[in-house]
Amino acid sequence: MTGSQASPSFRLGYVAGVTPGKWARIWQERSPAVPLELVLVPAAEATDRVRDGAVDAVLQRSPIDREGLHAIPLYTETTVVVVPKDHVVTAADEVTSADLAEDVLFHPLDDTLDWVQMPGLPAVERPATTAAAIQLVAAGVGLLVVPQSLARLHHRKDLTYRPVVDAPTSSVALSWLASETTDLMEQFIGIVRGRTVNSTRGRQPVADQPAPARRARQSAPRSTTARDRQGSGKRGKRGRPRRR
Repeated sequence: MTGSQASPSFRLGYVAGVTPGKWARIWQERSPAVPLELVLVPAAEATDRVRDGAVDAVLQRSPIDREGLHAIPLYTETTVVVVPKDHVVTAADEVTSADLAEDVLFHPLDDTLDWVQMPGLPAVERPATTAAAIQLVAAGVGLLVVPQSLARLHHRKDLTYRPVVDAPTSSVALSWLASETTDLMEQFIGIVRGRTVNSTRGRQPVADQPAPARRARQSAPRSTTARDRQGSGKRGKRGRPRRR
């Protein structure tokens, strides 16, 4: 149900690697009187932050527990493997899981990739976070497969990454409480979906609106055709044949 009460601000949570800046700029242009608060939330707590009201909505990665929530998929990220710059896989533009079979791969506890079977050799322990796993990759202990935005977020001069073409992917979605679709929420949904400032939900269909061109045609006088002119004109008398 859409509410009509305006909040003093709109709180948008987002997980690491997701960049809400472009949507925040559009919000500022359209609603300068309503501040948009950006709140960085841990990936494992993103859904809980929405449910407990800490944020009005959250940008998070799949998979998402959608019980009691609405979610709009926004985009799917490329999955990459983070490696030292001198690693053999850097010779290729992209790799497969089979190319990583002989390497130790870290599986951090905050990983959002839905693996059926992870490639490579398992690490002795699972790092607590992606940031901790990046440190281990830099130490030359193993490799890490993550969404590309996280590889960029934790960029280091001694590391690089390559796309893994057959790895599972991670989608980013906008989630909010199904019972809290307020006017401000609808406004932000319109921004992420690319609606223009003049577009409105529930606008009367064009077919039901009076068309200006149609009204003009109905009110304009009917134009006279050549057939009309021929039918309305008086017939002249047939002249007598001239004598020779």
